[in-house]
Amino acid sequence: MLLPGLLVGLVCTFLVYQFLDSPKEANLRRENQQLLVQYELLNKQLGEYDNVLSDVRRRDDNIYRVIFEADPLPESMRQAGSGGVNRYKDLQGYASSDIVIDTKKRLDKLTRQLLVQSRSLDHVAELVLKKQDMLASIPAVQPINNKDLTMIASGYGMRIHPIHKIPKFHAGMDFTAKVGTPIYATGDGRVTFADYSTNGYGMHVIVDHGFDYETLYAHMSVLKVKNGQRLQRGDLLGFVGNSGLSSGPHLHYEVHKGSEAVDPANYYFNDLTPEEYTRLLEISRNAGQSYD
Repeated sequence: MLLPGLLVGLVCTFLVYQFLDSPKEANLRRENQQLLVQYELLNKQLGEYDNVLSDVRRRDDNIYRVIFEADPLPESMRQAGSGGVNRYKDLQGYASSDIVIDTKKRLDKLTRQLLVQSRSLDHVAELVLKKQDMLASIPAVQPINNKDLTMIASGYGMRIHPIHKIPKFHAGMDFTAKVGTPIYATGDGRVTFADYSTNGYGMHVIVDHGFDYETLYAHMSVLKVKNGQRLQRGDLLGFVGNSGLSSGPHLHYEVHKGSEAVDPANYYFNDLTPEEYTRLLEISRNAGQSYD
């Protein structure tokens, strides 16, 4: 009787361990289920983070870089591929390998893309600083205060020359004012010429603002700057005069972009109200004769 009973006991024990979990196995199974749930939640969060990153990339390419006149990052750089050897070999061969490897791949890719985006935003930050310098340098105010002006005699375009009495292209804008009226730099820059010349400009100053901009201030009576001097917007350059080929006291002012003269009236956006700007355009473009 003892032997059959022993055999029955062994069979029962085998069946119990074969089909029923031990307390330790049941606990491990629960932990595995919890880990799988955690991985699913982690994948959901990774999807949300990926959406946020996609929005940052969109803003970076279509807003930030457009504002600062920079090319968008190539898509190949944004994808930040890894390539090379199988980095997930040690995670293979387990029941949950698929979800673990997939999660690890997504996390690694997101990490690489965040690194690329971080560097891109660092570049944008550099562009911001450069843009600040650019905004300070672009000629963006009148060279003479409104309160000191007698009138704006002539603007940019074809005008009758006051001395030669023939139509001639007028490459700047004339501001009539009393002799001795202060003339100010219209943007940050460096003086490249401050002297008298026989080219018709008389006593005049040229300022290189960088970013392909240059301004010229002609027919002055007194100079207050010298060659090579660094300037900030609003610094005193000298005073209105009647030197050179001029028919009366005034400032002839030019703005050059890329070595070409452009209409200075387009560069007073930091100085005038919309009403003042509109009136300035009307006066300058209706004037039939220049002062130089």
